[in-house]
Amino acid sequence: MTAVDDLDRNPAEGVRLAVSRAADAALALAEIKQQLATARPSFILLFLPSRLQPDDIAEAVRSSLADKVVFGCTTAGQITARGYEDDALLAIAFERRHFRVASTLFHPISPVSIADVVSQTVRLASQFRATPGRKRLALVFADGLSKQEDILMAALEVGLKDIPVFGGSAGDGLRFEHTQVLHNGEFLSDAALLLLLETDLAFSGLGFDHFQPTDVRMVVTRAIPEERLVLEINGSPAAEEYARLVKVPVGELSPMTFAENPVLVRNRNLYHVRAIQQIQGEHGLTFLSAIDDGLLLTLGRGKEIIRTLDSGLAVSDKDGEAPDFILGFDCYLRKLEIERKGLDGEASEQFRQRRVVGFNTYGEQHLGVHVNQTFVGVAFFRPKGGAPL
Repeated sequence: MTAVDDLDRNPAEGVRLAVSRAADAALALAEIKQQLATARPSFILLFLPSRLQPDDIAEAVRSSLADKVVFGCTTAGQITARGYEDDALLAIAFERRHFRVASTLFHPISPVSIADVVSQTVRLASQFRATPGRKRLALVFADGLSKQEDILMAALEVGLKDIPVFGGSAGDGLRFEHTQVLHNGEFLSDAALLLLLETDLAFSGLGFDHFQPTDVRMVVTRAIPEERLVLEINGSPAAEEYARLVKVPVGELSPMTFAENPVLVRNRNLYHVRAIQQIQGEHGLTFLSAIDDGLLLTLGRGKEIIRTLDSGLAVSDKDGEAPDFILGFDCYLRKLEIERKGLDGEASEQFRQRRVVGFNTYGEQHLGVHVNQTFVGVAFFRPKGGAPL
C-alpha cells in the first residue's frame, strides 16, 4: 500500500471530510461549511478538540450548518486524513446516496434506566423502516465521564438485537473535566447519543488491542462499583499494591504508567482491558470501565503496538478490496503510549494509508461491550462498480 491511497489524494466515496485548525469557533465552522459546499450529506459527525468551547461550536453549527443534521462529541484527540492530531475540528459528512440515519438521545444517563433504554431503542428501530438490500449498524457516543457505558451497552444490545454496535466515549483532552455529545444543536453532559445507520456499503467491524496476559494476578478486595473506584487490591491500599506489582514508586504513578501496565479481565477465552484513569484521593484508583468487589484482574504486557496496528487495520472485503474508509475510535491511552515511545509518526502513517478517520476516546463500545485501550472501528467498502481505490 502506498501513500497515494490516502484520503487526501483519493477521497472516499461514502464520506466527505472537512478539517479546520482555526482557533475561533465561528471561523472554524465557516471553513468546514466551505469545504463541504458540494457534499450532500445524510448527516455530519463533528469531533471537537479540547481547545474549542462546545457552546461556541454549537452556536456556530446552528448558524453555519442550520440546514444539516449534525451529531458529534468532544474528544481526547482527532484522527484526520493526516493521522493523529490534537487541535483539529473534524467533520465527516456521510453521503446521502449511501447512508440513512435515525437518532435518539438518552439524557440523563446517570443512573441508566435499562427499561427506558431498551424501550426507546426498540421504538427507534421499529420506526426506522428498513430498505431492501441495505444493512444496518449502530453508533454510540456517550459522556466519557458518566461511568454508565457498561450498563448502557448491555441495554442497547437487548434493544438492538442483532444490529452491531460500535462507538466511543467522548473525551476532554487529558483534563477529565467535561465530556459532551452533540444532538439537535446542543452539547450535553450526562447523555448518550445513539445513531441507527442504514447503508448500501458493505462493512466490517474492527476491535483489537496489543496486550497479552502475564502470570501476575490481583483481586479487588474493596470497591465502590458505582464510582468505578477501587480502594483495595489484595487487601492493601489499591494504589500502593498496583505500584508494587508494576515495580514503580507510588509517587511516580502517572497516565503513562497506567497506559503501559493495564489490568485485564478474562471473559471466557478473551481478555478485555480495564483501564485505570487516575489516582483518587490518597490510595484509590479510578477505572474507565466497570469494577466490583471480588473481581480477578490480570496484569497485561504490551506487544509491539505499531505491528498490531498494522495487522489490525489490514482488512478487506470478500473480493480482497481495501476499505473506502475506516471510521475509528482509538483510546487516548493508546495514543499516550504511542507518543511516549516516539511512534506517533509511524501510527499516523498507518492511519493515513489505511484511510482511517475518527477520534481518541475515553472508552470504546464494541459489539455490546464497553472496553478500554482498544481500537474499535468500522471499515466501509465501496459498492461494486464504484471507482477503484
